[in-house]
Amino acid sequence: MEEVSIIGVDLAKNVFQVHGAAADGSVVFRKKLSRPQFARFIANHPACEVAMEACPSAHHWARELTRYGHRVRLIAPLYVKPFLKRQKNDAADAEAIVEAALRPTMRFVEPKTAEQQARAVAFRTREQLVKQRTEAVNALRSHLYEFGYIAPVGIGYVPRLARVVADPDAGIPDLARDICRMLIEQIAQLTDRINALKARIAAMSNEAEMPRRLQTMPGVGPITALAVETFAPPMEQFRRGRDFAAWLGLVPRQHSSGGKQKLGKTSKMGQRDIRRLLVIGATAVIRWASRRGAPAGSWLARMLERKPIPVVAVALANKMARGVWAMLSRNENYRGPVLIGA
Repeated sequence: MEEVSIIGVDLAKNVFQVHGAAADGSVVFRKKLSRPQFARFIANHPACEVAMEACPSAHHWARELTRYGHRVRLIAPLYVKPFLKRQKNDAADAEAIVEAALRPTMRFVEPKTAEQQARAVAFRTREQLVKQRTEAVNALRSHLYEFGYIAPVGIGYVPRLARVVADPDAGIPDLARDICRMLIEQIAQLTDRINALKARIAAMSNEAEMPRRLQTMPGVGPITALAVETFAPPMEQFRRGRDFAAWLGLVPRQHSSGGKQKLGKTSKMGQRDIRRLLVIGATAVIRWASRRGAPAGSWLARMLERKPIPVVAVALANKMARGVWAMLSRNENYRGPVLIGA
């Protein structure tokens, strides 16, 4: 039998499709294995390269396979799809993964450690709780609106609605009043859990060296700093700050052809957590500058004079991403820009 150089694995909950190939890409074997069979198969197989899509459980299996001496390559599903031949099934998916992994210019995903995934769980859970609280607040506002009570959008106006619910002369039927009280209690419980998670994330961010360094940049707080440590790959993978900003999706989408450059809206084709937090941080910096005034001659002042705030926020987030790359690549704290004429 020809020696296996690479194994493509189509992951699933219970059934795993594996595709073994030689160095030239020729097929050596195709197998469909159950979860226990796959664990035994990969443990007994000689060390080789194993390729998988970067999907749920992929990082767990990457750590497991690395323990057995295999070299794991994770590929974004978007990059595997072009190599899929006609009909889609598990065997075709595993073969497409191998074809994609053999490309010399293929981009791979850095496997995450268990600690990184634990921090990701904290981020995802906080986002989920915030969404649930927003839904509860909107439900409370809409219910009271049916009885003629209006409140602006935002968590800060919940006490106003709570006073309306508590007022016996508000003209709200008892059934609706009891349900609104349930929503108010739910909002309070969710707020406590969100604050607890936020405090824990801030504590983790202040304990590590890299997040502490990132927090020296205006607009980068504990949550953003820890998000960079959790979701971003090693900065050595990027040749320059522009590449990191492009990886985050903070660059214009290109529709260029025939030597003519045509740029569109922001691509948003990247890591959404870090991108969103950087844009929020940039917006906070712009609001601060709007109140106190941006330094005369600074890049931010010139941009605010001729561009709308949302455009400036994305542009500033792009600059912040480049600054994050420079700070982590050179192990330096943030250094403010030099003003023109200063």
